[in-house]
Amino acid sequence: MQSSTSASSPSPGTSITAIGLDIGGTKTHGIRLEGQAAVAEAVSGSANVQNVSREQARCNLAEIFAALGTHGITRVIAGSGGVDTEQDAAALRELILEHVPGADVTVVHDTRLILAAGEAPDGIGLIAGTGSVAWGMAQDGTQARSGGWGYLLGDEGSAYWIGREAVRHTLRLHDLGQEPDRLAAELLLAVGVEAPDALIARFHADTGRRYWASMARVVFDAAQEGHAPSRSIIATAARDLASLVADVAARLGISGPVVVGGGIGVHQPLLQELLLAGLSARGLGDIRFLSQDPVFGVRYLLQGETA
Repeated sequence: MQSSTSASSPSPGTSITAIGLDIGGTKTHGIRLEGQAAVAEAVSGSANVQNVSREQARCNLAEIFAALGTHGITRVIAGSGGVDTEQDAAALRELILEHVPGADVTVVHDTRLILAAGEAPDGIGLIAGTGSVAWGMAQDGTQARSGGWGYLLGDEGSAYWIGREAVRHTLRLHDLGQEPDRLAAELLLAVGVEAPDALIARFHADTGRRYWASMARVVFDAAQEGHAPSRSIIATAARDLASLVADVAARLGISGPVVVGGGIGVHQPLLQELLLAGLSARGLGDIRFLSQDPVFGVRYLLQGETA
């Protein structure tokens, strides 16, 4: 999904002053670009209206633009989760234009920034973070996606999914009358409850998906220490993430590159190892794990406009 409102486009070779935004479920990350140089950077709360109210999104965007400055801005590229329809893109663009009314504003799905940050003009971007989604674009501009339905409907392989599976594992042992194993004991300690059945009330309380996504670290730690059920959870997550990518690849008829972003996709070596093996087994190649924040993909997207 991409939506743009056009002001006068810069002439080829012109250096422009732009703002790039990466709007996730937890935070908004913004940069100010003078040509290709990032001269300012700021972080605020999420401006994704599927996660926060419209007023909260407006306040968080105001904070970002105040920090980055709006003078001279002619271009804005914003990548956001929850941009699934033209209406979604138009609503976000409207909020952005309140701050830079004369700018040319383009709204894309946040996975497009993942692909751009990997310096890939086409291919498949995978987000493996609090949530999960794969999005791809073929050389002819055809687009496809898989997943990204949110934690109630999907997000398989995500940090939230892994954290929830740790809770389910702990409760299953309890129902079988077994003592907590390595993973269950560490989860109870991390959550701060003594009995496994206390997890039920805690899980359904107002803890939020980001809280349980943070518990994925307990599973990764246990897996790295050889705990078989924890490794099985991570292996299933890697398989599900690889399936998202494979679905997009099949629809577009491409085999890569695949650019992986998101917290656990970038920072968890075991998941990377298993994901790489799963993607390779599906005939997918040129797998790239991001080494820079997705918002810097805006520089890559702008190159074509100023070349």
